[in-house]
Amino acid sequence: MTLSVLACEPGFDTRVHDYRARIERLLDTHLPPADTEPHSLHGAMRYATLGGGKRMRPLLCYATAETLTLPPEAVDDAACAVELIHAFSLIHDDLPAMDDDALRRGRPTTHKAFGVATAILAGDALQTLAFQVLARGSGSAAARLAMLRVLGDAAGSLGMTGGQAMDLEAEGQRLEVMQLEELHRRKTGCLIRASVLMSCAANPQAADDTRARLDRFAINIGLAFQIRDDLLDVEGATEVIGKTHGADAAHDKSTFPALLGVRAAEQRCDAVHAEALRALQPLGDAAQPLRWMADQLVHRDR
Repeated sequence: MTLSVLACEPGFDTRVHDYRARIERLLDTHLPPADTEPHSLHGAMRYATLGGGKRMRPLLCYATAETLTLPPEAVDDAACAVELIHAFSLIHDDLPAMDDDALRRGRPTTHKAFGVATAILAGDALQTLAFQVLARGSGSAAARLAMLRVLGDAAGSLGMTGGQAMDLEAEGQRLEVMQLEELHRRKTGCLIRASVLMSCAANPQAADDTRARLDRFAINIGLAFQIRDDLLDVEGATEVIGKTHGADAAHDKSTFPALLGVRAAEQRCDAVHAEALRALQPLGDAAQPLRWMADQLVHRDR
């Protein structure tokens, strides 16, 4: 089956393997070759980006494209760009000045493998490359500009980077649940939302109400994803989740299980997941790819 077959055919799960292979090939193409100068920088960029991962954000781009009856090539650049920003964020998130993590995706974090200075530069370069991919990409100028705006908003001080700053400032404090939800809507949710909204930008003919429903879906599923992440930090094993178990507690962070208890956090996750699915109801069978993605984001074990 080719990736030009859209949502009217068998379920999205039958195409996920091909989409993951597709995004790996594209990322490999966009990243500088490891044998070009500066070798250490390019090696670190490739290490951080091509070192595995679930590729949930690119998959959301493709699932949204299917929902909007767009071919995958319409969102290839968006899928690459959002994953490059995600890789940049993980490098910086793991640094000694941030969360000081030694393990990511089951292997040493980038700063452990290449040194702190090179890791910082690799993150900086990946962030720049993400916007280069969109600026130089295919599609209309209007669509590329809209994608650039969406990703810029998602990655900046009012989005993911601001959420990371809020997370650092909150260490050792007990936040209210609404404060924690706002923090994670920025730190984690903004890139998930951008994955959906950049695909919407690739289809200027999409109705405003459809875009609004997809936006509501993305906001809620991003929050559900983070609640699940907090639960995995409590319940998951290091060898399964691929990062250090109990890291949030070690940094004295407010988390949903810490504030609500594990059972209530699970119930909140289920409620937000259900709200995301309700947003898709008017879209009918066309939204099957996003329903599948929602279940994967919330019911994962790593």
